[in-house]
Formats: sequence, C-alpha cells, structure tokens
Amino acid sequence: MTELKIGTSAPDFCLSDPERGEICLSDQRGKWVILYFYPKDNTSGCTLEALEFTSAEDEFKEKNAVILAASPDSLRSHTNFREKHNLTINLLSDTEKGVLEEYGAWQLKKMYGREYMGVVRSTFIIDPDGMIAYIWTKVKVKGHVDEVMTKLEELQG
Repeated sequence: MTELKIGTSAPDFCLSDPERGEICLSDQRGKWVILYFYPKDNTSGCTLEALEFTSAEDEFKEKNAVILAASPDSLRSHTNFREKHNLTINLLSDTEKGVLEEYGAWQLKKMYGREYMGVVRSTFIIDPDGMIAYIWTKVKVKGHVDEVMTKLEELQG
C-alpha cells in the first residue's frame, strides 16, 4: 500500500450501508466527501463522533459535502448503531477491511503491551474531482467535527 497524500487521487471503493445499499466513492463526484474511519459501533468515542457528524450533517450538505463513515462492523451492527442513536449519516461496512487498508486506517496497534491489528481513527476530505484535499490520522474525537468543517470551508475558499 502506498501512503495516501494530499493532492493524490482518492482510491475508489464501493461499500454497503444497511439502509441505503451500495455506496461508491465514484458516485459522489461533484460533491465534497468527508470520509472517516472509526473502530467500533456503540463505543463511547465512536458514538460521540457519529452523533456530532449527524448533528452537523445538514450544515455539511449546505456546503455540498456528504459524510461517509466506515468501520469493520457488520451491516447488522450498523443498523443497531443507527437505530439506537438516531444516526442519519452513511454507515459503511468494511468487514473485509480492504478499504481500511487502502486508506491506511488498518494498522498494527499496541495496548497494554499487546500488539493487534485495528482501526486508526482517520478522516479524509475528498474534493469534487476525487482528489484527497486533507487528511487527519490518529483523530481525537472532541472538537474534530468543528475542525473538519473549518478545514472544508477553508478549502472551498
């Protein structure tokens, strides 16, 4: 896997949302895409992030931006997550972890002296032409949605 950089073409993908079916990055051309990867449905940080993106979704739509949230959880898990927290953003299932790997969000992690593969919370802004406009890795949830909105506004001039 080559490391993705600002100004390079975003790798295309198609992943399923439990209610909206298959969603492909290439189908979003002409819009700004906020693509974020998160570790697990119904965990505290992931829930907070999803709730904050959901509450800001209309503001992103006004700026011609769509939010795509992806994790390795199953479609059933995403359905439960969406219903439990009244989420409206797209929840994409990458159980095979191919897209996570392609975007560099599936990495070796360490906790309590143990090594394991897991999701590194990451966010990408992809411009209407399908190019990577900005990247955050090892995202801290608190304040992140505001940070993304500010950067999107800056990129849009």
